Order: sequence, then structure tokens, then C-alpha cells
Amino acid sequence: MNQNTIPMKYLSAFIMLFCLVESCQFKQKAMNPEQTAEDGYQSVYHFTPPSNWMNDPNGMVYYAGEYHLFYQHFPDSNVWGPMHWGHAVSQDMIHWEHLPIALYPDSLGFIFSGSAVVDYDNTTGFGSELNPAMVSIFTYSNQQEEFEGSITFQNQAVAYSLDSGRTWTKYAGNPVLSNPGIKDFRDPKVTWMEEFEKWVMILAVKDHVSIYSSKNLLDWTHESDFGKDEGAHGGVWECPDLFRIQDDQGNWKWVMLVSINPGGYQGGSGTQYFVGEFDGREFSTNQKEVKWIDYGADNYAGVLWSNIPDSDGRKLFIGWMSNWAYANKVSLVNRRNMMTIPREVSLRRKENDHVLTMVPIRELDQVGVLNTSGDLTELEKGMRTNDAYRLDLQIESMEGKFELIFSSEDKDSLFLSVSHNELIVDRSRCGNVSLATMFSRQHKASLDGIRNLSVFLDRSSIEVFANDGEVNMTDLFFTRSPLQHVQMVTSEAEIEAIFEYRKIEVKEPI
Repeated sequence: MNQNTIPMKYLSAFIMLFCLVESCQFKQKAMNPEQTAEDGYQSVYHFTPPSNWMNDPNGMVYYAGEYHLFYQHFPDSNVWGPMHWGHAVSQDMIHWEHLPIALYPDSLGFIFSGSAVVDYDNTTGFGSELNPAMVSIFTYSNQQEEFEGSITFQNQAVAYSLDSGRTWTKYAGNPVLSNPGIKDFRDPKVTWMEEFEKWVMILAVKDHVSIYSSKNLLDWTHESDFGKDEGAHGGVWECPDLFRIQDDQGNWKWVMLVSINPGGYQGGSGTQYFVGEFDGREFSTNQKEVKWIDYGADNYAGVLWSNIPDSDGRKLFIGWMSNWAYANKVSLVNRRNMMTIPREVSLRRKENDHVLTMVPIRELDQVGVLNTSGDLTELEKGMRTNDAYRLDLQIESMEGKFELIFSSEDKDSLFLSVSHNELIVDRSRCGNVSLATMFSRQHKASLDGIRNLSVFLDRSSIEVFANDGEVNMTDLFFTRSPLQHVQMVTSEAEIEAIFEYRKIEVKEPI
């Protein structure tokens, strides 16, 4: 996935640059700007690029003890530009080591979104049994061809690494899947599916997805399409994923994630999901309504890590924490944009339906220092906080509703309202809300009662998880000073609950 339309003021410059440097070996430059107020927005515990622009997570794969996170990156500016694949690795998805850029643009185009796998059986011939290749599958987007009016400027390609992702070689026979005549033809997510003995690719195609299969990652066969008559259709479909998961009653189901822009639940970008069946060729679902993984405005293009060991068994997700409605304008200067906190994905049976749930990874407990816990007395009086923390509520009984008010010395306030049937995040009085018309709207989601609530606050973001991740909200905000005070207002509620407040610190720089 990438920004659908390049602003005209950038397009001619991009094409000129593209033609002048066919190899496009852009060198990442360090930024050393004067300190600004915006520096206070930089994350404490969310992944950010070393500098400049970032969007979609790409190529997420686990190998040899490392979680690899590649991402859409423009190293020469803090706005969207010629896309590269940035790269970082981690042993816990919290502390990240930045590595050199993995993939650079070249004469075939910019390096748009995609995925990565480990080819243990050496189906490609790139590696060996003792040293399997890590293979990235990505979209080439040729902006010169797009500018000249072609609609076949996006094609799928591969590259491989034999040193745990540190260096990459692009396949000489690229592209491996040529455009059949569709303008939006991108974002391949590839998985080895043992039960079908083949690689399966799900690809975003305009306003639906196409499914392809291969024995070797190089030769692809179209199997089926899905989504022309299902789901939300307010924009272009992007960044799909397809995976098998066991629900809480032991039944196996298939889940498809598909991002859409515009047309998201809160406007702009959003990610929907489908629960159904997959037979190796076709995905089907009985789902009638549109379901969203997040009811906030700022969780987009997320997919799962591949190759997680069976001994772990988790489905692990991360998303881009922004929205195309204002991503190029947010008040993050040195390093623009962040990822969400990583999340564990589960599937819960609920009456005659399924709900996809997401909760923060357990590894975050390692960096949370318990400061305060007990009944609600201190929280109702109001607490001084840090600028990065988590707040957990276990609700034993409640009548009415309550509010959590996060405020700053400059009287900027972020409101979280909770009742038995509704969760509301209101950032309309939270500093700079002029980025887009939609930025100041209340974000609402329906609840089926309230049992527990977890709130993760960072310097410019809030992530809310209700009822063990059945309902989630992710939102950015840009206050004039940190939100270092929280108070629970229970004037319209009778509530029995306990809470825990944990300061979050990540000692190593992200």
C-alpha cells in the first residue's frame, strides 16, 4: 500500500530524480534540526524510523531469534516520497535495532509494500537446506510509467537474503507477477500453507483481493477473487492478509484482513476483517456486516508476522499509527509517524458469530513499572502521571458511566467515556485538531457491557483495549504540553473497580 495519488508538486521532481539515478541508491542522511516543540511528541515506546518518513509495516518475519520489521520509508524527507524498505530487528518487539535500508528503488520502480518469508525447503533455489533464503515479495511501482498514462505500472517482484536480512539481492527475472491491466495491483502477503503444499499470495486489486498460488515463489497462478460484493467499498483496498486461527472453542477458521483508504470507520484509512473458510483456492464467508479491527482513526495497513515458531503459537500484529487524511501533516518533524504497539490476535466465539480480538503483547509487561494500584480513590482525586504509561481497570460492577480525563498544564484535554454500551474517545479539545476536519470528531464504538479496560498513553497517542481486546481504539493527538494528569469522573456512575498505573520506560533508544 502507498499513498494513492502523488501530490503534483512532488511528482515532477520524483520523476526527474528517478531518471537521473537509475540505480536510485539514495543514501540515508542524518537529520540534526534545531529542537522544536514537536520533538516532545516523539514516542517513548512505539517504533519510529531513525529519521524522516515511514508508513506501512512490510516484510514482517521471525527468523533466528529476531523479529524483522521492514517498513515503507523515504529517508530524504519527512513527507511521502520514493519508497524504500527500511529495516529494524528486535528480540522482543519493543527494543529495536535499526539496520541499513534493505531495498532501494531502481529502474523498475519504487519499492512498495509486501511481505517476507523464510524458504526452508529452498523452493526458489536461492539458498540451501543449511542456509535457507529469506525472500521478500514486494510491489514495484513505476512512477515514470504512471506519469505517462500507463495503468500497468505496478508489478510483483522478489529479492532474497542469505545473511538474515542484512543484505539483499533482487531476482534477475523480476517481475515475477506482471500486471494484467489493473491500476491498483499491489501489497502481496505470501504464506507457505502446509495443508495445501504451496505458497499462497493474497494481493490487493482495486476494490477487492486476488488469490494466487505458487510452488516456488517465482511462477504464480491466479486462483480466485474475493470482495467485489463483500465488505466496505469507500476506497481502494490495500495491505491484505490471510491466516488460519483457532477460536476459543477449538474450532479452526480463516481470517482475512483488508485495509481500505478512504472509507475507514472514522473516515480516511481503516482496516476491516472477514471470518470464513479457505480451501486453498477460494475464500468464502457468511459475514454480512462490515467488521473493523479498530474503531479509532489511526491503525492502518497492519498485518501479522510470519514464521512464528509453533512453540510460541501466537498471531502477532503491528499497524501503522496514522491516517492518510493527515499523515503528511502530523506534528512529527524529525521522525514522522509511528507503529502501533504490537498486539496478540485471537478469535473469540460470541453467540453465533466470531469477534477478532487484539491485546498488547505480553512483552510490554517487562517495561511497565508498577507505580500505583488499589481502589479508585486516588484516581477519582486525580493523579499526576508521566508522559508514557499504561492504566488498567478491572471493573467488578458499574451503573451509569464514567470518564477518564487526561489533561495538560495548558488545559488541553483528552476524554475517554465508558458506559455499558459505548466507548468514546474525544480529542476535540486536545491541542492541534486542525490537521483534518475528521480529526476533531468523537470516535465511538459499541460495547456489550464493560469488564475491563487497558489504556496505553504515549506522548502523542492513545490506544484503548476494552473487554480483553474485543473493542479497540487507536488515536493520535498533538497537545501543547504533555498530558501529565489523569482523573476519573464518576458523577454519573456507581462503580466498583481496581486499577493499576504503570510507568513505561524503554531504556535503549528506539
